[in-house]
Amino acid sequence: MTGSVPPVRLVLVTGLSGAGKASILRSLEDLGYEAIDNPPLSLIEDMVSRSEPGQQVRLALGVDTRSRGFDADAVLAALTKLRANPNVRAELVFAWADDTILLRRFTETRRRHPLAPNGRVSDGIAAEQAMTGNLHAAADWVVDTSGLPIPALRTLIERRYGPDASEEPQGGLSVTLVSFAFPAGLPREADMVFDARFLRNPHYVAELKPRTGRDPEVGAYVEDDPDFPAFYAKLVDLLTLLLPRFVQEGKKYATIAVGCSGGRHRSVHIIERLAVTLTEAGWRVAVTHRELAREGVLAQAVAARSGAVAVKSEPTNQAQEA
Repeated sequence: MTGSVPPVRLVLVTGLSGAGKASILRSLEDLGYEAIDNPPLSLIEDMVSRSEPGQQVRLALGVDTRSRGFDADAVLAALTKLRANPNVRAELVFAWADDTILLRRFTETRRRHPLAPNGRVSDGIAAEQAMTGNLHAAADWVVDTSGLPIPALRTLIERRYGPDASEEPQGGLSVTLVSFAFPAGLPREADMVFDARFLRNPHYVAELKPRTGRDPEVGAYVEDDPDFPAFYAKLVDLLTLLLPRFVQEGKKYATIAVGCSGGRHRSVHIIERLAVTLTEAGWRVAVTHRELAREGVLAQAVAARSGAVAVKSEPTNQAQEA
């Protein structure tokens, strides 16, 4: 950054059709970003450069296979050029979902896939995956919307790009902590995955089963496991070693996932406690409880804390826009 000119914030949103790109763009627009979907690739640099002195520019640009002149390598080349400018802070976000989920979404909405207007949706999905593979590999953040309700997706975007995330975090590294259930699959964005299934399980205690790892009683039960103190201490020691090394490598985001059998008790408690530990150590932390979000449990808890009353009116369908 030179002088007092604030850096241009650019979020380039791409991904698979039906994976939620439009929902991400709308969420960014609600946060004050100027959102433009599918501009010609040749105009991206001009859009970024058009800013008045001292003005904070925040752009969210949607780019996918429908964009005029789309070419994944050309997108990456433009992004590399923009990142070479010290007055530009650019990120690449890739919206992704499982093939079966995408097929179901196109079937339910009766939409045509842009790469298979007169053919099979599965062929269009395969073709798009091939065309965007380099973008998926190079993305700063891969958002898996396979089982993610739209309100939960909006919450993820707000945590990452909202007002509280405007300042540069410690060492430029943002840490995301994710709890999940192993039977539902690994979080694809995870840099590190830890298994908490060896700890005592509150699921088998009648009064604890309907609760979650956010409840003190559940946390106390998990921590009563004789191996919990050693496990947690070693986990913190490992992250204390690795996170500064991520900073040295220039990494901007790190996702640490902890899983258990149901993603409701043990993993949730560990993530909640880990969030406190890392925050106290000076790291900027965001928390996602994947299975709770899918069940709507987390949205209800957030609404209760904030006094919101609109939870029931929120759409419950999963992210399915292009």
